[in-house]
Amino acid sequence: MELEIFRNLVKKNKSKIVLLVLDGLGGLPMSKNGTTELETASTPNLDDLTAEGICGLHQPIGPGITPGSGPAHLSLFGYNPIKYQVGRGVLAALGINFDLQPEDVAARGNFCTIDKDGRVTDRRAGRISSDKNRELCEQLQKIKLSGADVFVKTVKEHRFLLVLRGHDLKGDLEDTDPQEVGKKPLPPEGLSRESEQTVLQVTEFVEQAREILKDHHPANMLLLRGFSKKPDWQSMNDVFGIKTAAIAAYPMYRGVSKLIGMDILETGDSVEDEIQTMRDHWDEYDFFYVHIKKTDSAGEDGDFDRKVSLIEKVDEKIPEIRGLKPDVVVVTGDHSTPSRMKYHSWHPVPALIWSESCRQDAVKKFGEKDCIQGA
Repeated sequence: MELEIFRNLVKKNKSKIVLLVLDGLGGLPMSKNGTTELETASTPNLDDLTAEGICGLHQPIGPGITPGSGPAHLSLFGYNPIKYQVGRGVLAALGINFDLQPEDVAARGNFCTIDKDGRVTDRRAGRISSDKNRELCEQLQKIKLSGADVFVKTVKEHRFLLVLRGHDLKGDLEDTDPQEVGKKPLPPEGLSRESEQTVLQVTEFVEQAREILKDHHPANMLLLRGFSKKPDWQSMNDVFGIKTAAIAAYPMYRGVSKLIGMDILETGDSVEDEIQTMRDHWDEYDFFYVHIKKTDSAGEDGDFDRKVSLIEKVDEKIPEIRGLKPDVVVVTGDHSTPSRMKYHSWHPVPALIWSESCRQDAVKKFGEKDCIQGA
């Protein structure tokens, strides 16, 4: 219903909007009287935007909820994440341009490390290379199931895609990822009686995969998350009357963008590559979503200094963005990933909006303590 309201309110114009998302931007001090990663970073250019614009903190899903990147991004794009739910499997599939069919069930996989007792010691298998990932996926592609076709595809580093294709498969399965080290992978379980056949197929896949991977340390097991089927939603272009483009190096974020109809622009891995991609296509689109992944990776690795450095590197590129003369610049994160916690958290996320039409507030620095005073 809310998307229909937006569509009816749209007025066409020639504005250019940049949404710059530093994944996992929000943080926490490492000590009681310390500063967060964003507060520690030297960010003169982001501070200039803050002083000229309006800022605050936002909660992607709701108070006290730790969001996944998929739902948090849907929220940033204007889609109610409670109503519009999709598993990470679909996003991973779309992100690598897999031809997902209506009957398919997709899941996002992590190669992981388990000890001799079968307990997870590293949920990301040391972030193995994408080349090693491809080697392992070729082995897993040999798995045969009696009731479904199997597709195993590399996504990036330790992440891969699993797709099961068959009749009467259901997407309502629990994750097998226990979400923390020291625990064994969870057995596949369904959320309804109708999913029992799918549970049997996934269980058989996991058992065969365990045997194949057992000697491939550190990637000697796998975890599955986000089982789902592809939904059919209205596109962002139709709802908001804008031509949209996504610039994201990581497949999952290309996937969520593609799901709501954005054009996916090919780009390199670095901040420099992504800004250059936007520059190259500046005249073609009204709205650019630019995603910076490595701030989140640094937070998940507990690397406070690296996260600070990455924020500073993004700050250095702000003058280049402003040089394109956008009408609106939004800078925020999809969620907080404090290095102290090494995981996504429920903490509200700093956000700033800059425009010539902004009603400025009194905040001069882009950081959590300052943004909470914003308008």
